[in-house]
Amino acid sequence: MSDHIKNQNGDKEVDTLFDIDFDYDNANKENQKSKKAYSLRDEQGNDNVFYQEVIDLNKNDSIVNDVADGRVHSENPFNSTNSAVADDYEFFNWNNDNGSIDGDRFKGPSDLTKIGSKPNILKRTFNKIKQPFTGSSANLDGDDNRFEMSQYNKVTNNEDGDAYVNSRDRFDIKILFNRYILRKGKPDDQENGEPRLIYLNDSNSNGLMRYSNNHISTTKYNFATFLPKFLFQEFSKYANLFFLFTCIIQQVPNVSPTNRYTTIGTLLVVLVVSAVKELIEDIKRANSDKELNYSKTEIFSEMDGTFVSRRWIDIRVGDIIKVKSEEAIPADIILLSSSEPEGLCYIETANLDGETNLKIKQSRSETAPYLSSNQLSSIRGKIMSEHPNSSLYTYEGTLVLNGHDIPLSPDQMILRGATLRNTSWVFGAVIFTGHETKLMRNATATPIKRTAVERIINMQIVALFGILITLSVVSSLGNVITLNARGSELSYLYLEGTSRVGLFFKDILTYWILYSNLVPISMFVTVELIKYYQAYLISSDLELYDETSDTPTVVRTSSLVEELGQIEYIFSDKTGTLTRNIMEFKSCSIAGRCYIEKIPEDKGAKMENGIEVGYRTFDDMKHRLSDNDDEGRVIDNFLTLLATCHTVIPEFQEDGSVKYQAASPDEGALVQGAADLGYKFLVRKPNSISIYIDNKGKQQEFQLLNICEFNSTRKRMTTIYRFPDGSIKLFCKGADTVILERMDKSKSQYVDVTLRHLEDYASEGLRTLCLAMRDISEDEYQEWKILYDEAATTLDNRAEKLDAVAEKIEKELVLIGATAIEDKLQDDVPDTIRILQNAGIKIWVLTGDRQETAINIGMSCNLLSEDMNLLIVNEETKEATRENLIEKVTAIKEHSDMVRDLNTLSLIIDGKSLGFALEPDLEDYLLQLGTLCRAVICCRVSPLQKALVVKMVKRKTSSLLLAIGDGANDVSMIQAAHVGIGISGMEGMQAARSADFAIAQFKYLKKLLLVHGLWSYQRIAVAILYSFYKNIALYMTQFWYVFSNGFSGQSIIESWTMTFYNLFFTVAPPLVMGVFDQFVSNRLLERYPRLYRLGQKGQFFSVPIFWGWICNGFYHSAITYVGSILFYKYGFALNINGETADHWTWGTAVYSTSVVIVLGKAALVTNQWTIYTLIAIPGSLLFWFIFFPIYASIFPHANVSPEYFGVVSHTYGSGTFWLMIIVLPSLALLRDFAWKYYRRMYVPETYHVIQEMQKFNISDYRPHLQQFQKAIHKVRQVQRMKKQRGFAFSQTEEGQEEIMRMYDTTQKRGDYGELHEAANNPFSDQNALGNGNNNAGNPFAHSGTNSIEGDFVTLDRSDSFDI
Repeated sequence: MSDHIKNQNGDKEVDTLFDIDFDYDNANKENQKSKKAYSLRDEQGNDNVFYQEVIDLNKNDSIVNDVADGRVHSENPFNSTNSAVADDYEFFNWNNDNGSIDGDRFKGPSDLTKIGSKPNILKRTFNKIKQPFTGSSANLDGDDNRFEMSQYNKVTNNEDGDAYVNSRDRFDIKILFNRYILRKGKPDDQENGEPRLIYLNDSNSNGLMRYSNNHISTTKYNFATFLPKFLFQEFSKYANLFFLFTCIIQQVPNVSPTNRYTTIGTLLVVLVVSAVKELIEDIKRANSDKELNYSKTEIFSEMDGTFVSRRWIDIRVGDIIKVKSEEAIPADIILLSSSEPEGLCYIETANLDGETNLKIKQSRSETAPYLSSNQLSSIRGKIMSEHPNSSLYTYEGTLVLNGHDIPLSPDQMILRGATLRNTSWVFGAVIFTGHETKLMRNATATPIKRTAVERIINMQIVALFGILITLSVVSSLGNVITLNARGSELSYLYLEGTSRVGLFFKDILTYWILYSNLVPISMFVTVELIKYYQAYLISSDLELYDETSDTPTVVRTSSLVEELGQIEYIFSDKTGTLTRNIMEFKSCSIAGRCYIEKIPEDKGAKMENGIEVGYRTFDDMKHRLSDNDDEGRVIDNFLTLLATCHTVIPEFQEDGSVKYQAASPDEGALVQGAADLGYKFLVRKPNSISIYIDNKGKQQEFQLLNICEFNSTRKRMTTIYRFPDGSIKLFCKGADTVILERMDKSKSQYVDVTLRHLEDYASEGLRTLCLAMRDISEDEYQEWKILYDEAATTLDNRAEKLDAVAEKIEKELVLIGATAIEDKLQDDVPDTIRILQNAGIKIWVLTGDRQETAINIGMSCNLLSEDMNLLIVNEETKEATRENLIEKVTAIKEHSDMVRDLNTLSLIIDGKSLGFALEPDLEDYLLQLGTLCRAVICCRVSPLQKALVVKMVKRKTSSLLLAIGDGANDVSMIQAAHVGIGISGMEGMQAARSADFAIAQFKYLKKLLLVHGLWSYQRIAVAILYSFYKNIALYMTQFWYVFSNGFSGQSIIESWTMTFYNLFFTVAPPLVMGVFDQFVSNRLLERYPRLYRLGQKGQFFSVPIFWGWICNGFYHSAITYVGSILFYKYGFALNINGETADHWTWGTAVYSTSVVIVLGKAALVTNQWTIYTLIAIPGSLLFWFIFFPIYASIFPHANVSPEYFGVVSHTYGSGTFWLMIIVLPSLALLRDFAWKYYRRMYVPETYHVIQEMQKFNISDYRPHLQQFQKAIHKVRQVQRMKKQRGFAFSQTEEGQEEIMRMYDTTQKRGDYGELHEAANNPFSDQNALGNGNNNAGNPFAHSGTNSIEGDFVTLDRSDSFDI
């Protein structure tokens, strides 16, 4: 109760003495339903200063007696007989209107309200409906067992202003729609420049801000937006607009020549099928979101004074949460404290940027001491934060704590999606939740993407509209002209006095409906089904399933499957996509000998020109280590250097093994390599480290004296240790160039052989590092330490002076060896990139790595080759960037005859130059240069620049783009491309959740594009073209007929039979061709990647091809109509009674002929005959001939299709009919067969040749030049890689010594933040914070009466202690 009470004089306000809270323990002792137990607290949430007592309100005791119960009556401050307090306090009454206290007595339990208790169902329903309009606050932390005084209102300095704002917003439709429909929180005051205000331990104040909750959704639709967004998406297709207009016309009386419901029924089927497909895909997204939203975390409860388990979705801005080791961060938080010294913690950001190396975060020193729940409950302050934004690497804010302003930076911010590593626990204050987190800010709403095929169809449908209108106008004019010219002969039509103008426009509508089937409405259902099944085939492909991670390929947007077959550019992230960001200690050179775990074939050690080349095994090295000779001592120093000279932190696992957590994967690999060779790094203390040496069978401690940190200028790291024997040694590791410059020439017997080994490593694409050492005397060290201390404490140019001092000690080094580290690529990445490049796809790698690393990886993964010319753009100014780009473009154009092949060019551009090049006046030069190169690598780029590069190429070219990545920093790039692919190998990867397709590894891109992509493109193209063709082949006979029927609009064919044409008799062929047809097998598609260029060039679907099929349909319709006229010209169809065939008999013959022709065309274009093809083509024809006599004999008696009375006998009993359906299809398809023969025999396409190879199983014996190519590769790789060495350092260039000095892995914090010994396993779960029954090391654990009960401690009079 945080209100005020007045004394008897009414002139002084005193803070309320207590707060009434629920006592869980006492309430649960017996029957919880009948017992309502309360306890007293002061306004800080602490136990009341008076004696603790349970108030049992069911016994109708007054609060006066309850408080005084069992105590001396005079000790009750609320008793009027107590003169000591009567002067300052009155009996009081809780006022139900405003929560104030006035003079009277407390009325009892009727004035206490149980907050969070569930009333009856009707009341709960009414409260839920009432809440948005009454402004009543929700139960923010979801605790249903809280009690509080009724009608509580927080007293603030601007209470009236808040009341006005809340009252105004209560009925604001826009705010209500944003909050409850679009799930957006109350907008921040960003426009006013005011900071985001967040209160600590004050959920009520934060609740008034209406910040967004922690619910996230990656779905395309929600309940409110599905219908408008879906209808907008569907009716943005011109075909659906056309059919909607046709439906409306059909409802006009006396206009439609067909049944008025045929088109609207079909359109509804199309929309329902599309809606079901969209819903199924969106429900999958929703289920994935739900799994994440319902993950568990621990939130600090202000009421309970401890952490309680809640769901992620329950987190609110301002909450303090606890995250344990290996748990994901559920929201953007400000780090308050951690289990480690000085508030340090390690996080992994693989979900954000794909990097598995650890990042270091550190809390402010002012908040680091808050290590227990009791201390957290006393925090009172606020955070003035920046507003939500998408920048992953920046943050500005101010923490106001105890009246002091504490600046906050990115060092204190941990983003949602990161994972806590090597740290038992952290406490953090939530600042951004849900869609306001930086992770979700980088994931824009799922865009609606349209394929290139859809865009072409849309434009061609517009052209077909024009044709339809032209045909309608011609027919209408013909009708008007016929009536004027032959009106006297048409008196039986009773058209005298009819307006010719009105009749003209009415005829246009009639003919519109008659010719409306030019656009096949059934095609859209067929295409949707084909795409959905193609997506199913992709997801079911076991060759696209990653068994190690149990991850199948996921198709999130099936409407884009055909786009996969036309990709021209791939934009790829590097780390986590091309590489695993995992380093492996591969080999080492020690004292002139190379060692490796397993000797490659023909690579054993041998002498060449006095130098030992080739490899020895690690077992041989261990054997030599046991020899106490000079070489054994060099090996000992080498391995000791690897185990000591680093910034790695050891983490013990439950099984007793040690996991090395490193800020750089290179360093982790070196330390792990030393451990595997018997030098295990175990303990790090501020001034020493300990390693266990297998060979010696003991643990040794090395005193850390000084550290000369790595930076990009020094390219080396030096540590100085005092050894157990008292000697002082300097260990240095770095790039070979900087190490060799500081060698002692008199002790450099291993230099030449080591350089040879470095060249061998470079030829294999390994990352190399040189190791050196020297012994330092005590006097020399003391003299140098004085200089070092002076430089370390200076205020002017400290970094430069420290570097200069380091130069004085880093001299006369002795080279002891070199290391070779393999940057592990994803499986089959080099082969995949080579095949994709051969397929004509240009690959652009967009990475945040520095230039040297990016080029190294480019070489390793075959993106760059040794014979390539690297065009490097690395400028500091815009003008310099402009000159560089223009110079390179001009040189290429001027010497184009000298440039043997543009495939030898590759562009390397850094982030700063790229920022200039993306400006409007330079982007054309960048694009021109990039398109001339086979490969492009953009280094040091931001997430925004990744998206801008993709958007530039998308805007400036007509090519189809694919973007692939695995981190949240790739999301904007993925969504900007035509097709976005996410790597889903790691659970919860944001890129995979926001992408159109999700694959487990980069290697699956090969089959996804070259096989499934090209298959989908060819299948859908044929299905669409065939659908248009078959409709025109039949329905255009209606147009030819108008010239014979006096332009009357009479239909040739009965209306329901026309509807069945697309519904039954021709629906199967395009569906089967679209699902099962294979123009080339998957084996040959992967064998000959150049076939992929068929899709890039649009050889299966383009505007000329489309109109070729349309013209073919017109031709076949003309053959059918003219031929049928000639066959039935004299009424040759006679029955046994001498009656001639009527109009409907002829119409049935026309219809049957068209069915035979279009099914024959399907047979001609089918590439692969299967059981499904037989069912679809011959089966459909057989179905028609069986269906017609049954339908025409039965349904006319039910007044359905009465036109068919007596037609069957005149049709099937006539030789004219059977002769016609043999002669006319043969005549019509003769041209198609001849054209196909000519193309395959005289001007074959590439795939025609491959099809013949496949049919006759012709083998391709191509000469292989692998040995020669390997030799050339080695020579060029050595030259290229000589300068690309030295990367095994921490990626943070500052603060390395501070981290090493602060960490002590022998100490661990207990349940209450106290430090204690971590025993043999400092990371054991038995010592983790919050372990259920572990009271070891807990200074506040009590026994007997001194026990923890609920959320307060019950004390006897004699109890006392200091905290």
